[in-house]
Amino acid sequence: MREKMKKFIVEPEFWELFPETQIGIVLAKNIDNSMESSTEIKKNLDEANENAEQFLGAAVFRENPVVSVWRKAYQQFKTKKGARSSIENLLKRVDKGKAVGSINPLVDIYNSISLNYGLPAGGEDIDTFAGNLRLTKAVGGEHFLALGDDEADNALSGEICYLDDEGAVCRSWNWRDGQRTMLTEHTKNAFLIIESVDPERGDVLEAATQKLAELSEKYLGGTAQVLLVTKENPEISLD
Repeated sequence: MREKMKKFIVEPEFWELFPETQIGIVLAKNIDNSMESSTEIKKNLDEANENAEQFLGAAVFRENPVVSVWRKAYQQFKTKKGARSSIENLLKRVDKGKAVGSINPLVDIYNSISLNYGLPAGGEDIDTFAGNLRLTKAVGGEHFLALGDDEADNALSGEICYLDDEGAVCRSWNWRDGQRTMLTEHTKNAFLIIESVDPERGDVLEAATQKLAELSEKYLGGTAQVLLVTKENPEISLD
């Protein structure tokens, strides 16, 4: 019997809060993420750390537009205390003079995109998803074991999360990824994602997504399909 096709679905509960959000997706298939990041990938990441200074012009960190727009978004739903968007977390490191370092090729590539364009970016291993991947409000209690943790820290009721049939994939929208679906040296098919809550940065989002696809194909081989998810087009196939 043929396996049911997997989808990425952004559900109505999300659009009720964030109707103008745009999400750029890259489906990177048949890639090789097994090697250490090349000198060129690391160089790109180093340059991105420097380029990120352009988003840090305000005297008060939280007042930088790229940070404040996500602070406002996070006020619209239940979060764990201290949860912040991934782009804020990266920029905070840059602001403190602590460069974002190398992890593995795919992670380095999407972190460089995030820093260069001032948008949250992330990625998951498609082959680890249990059923469809959904961006929605959590019921509460969805299982989640974060990267680097030894004990589960499950989703809160009303928290915006990426979920599948086994639990939370990423908590508080783009705050923390889980161990179960993380990108590793064994990843062959990746779900890469960039998010924008600012409707005036739609062109930036599209440029960032195209660049992410370009770098994925250049350094990791395989194919990279670019897709855009909006309220009018809320689901895509992952196959």
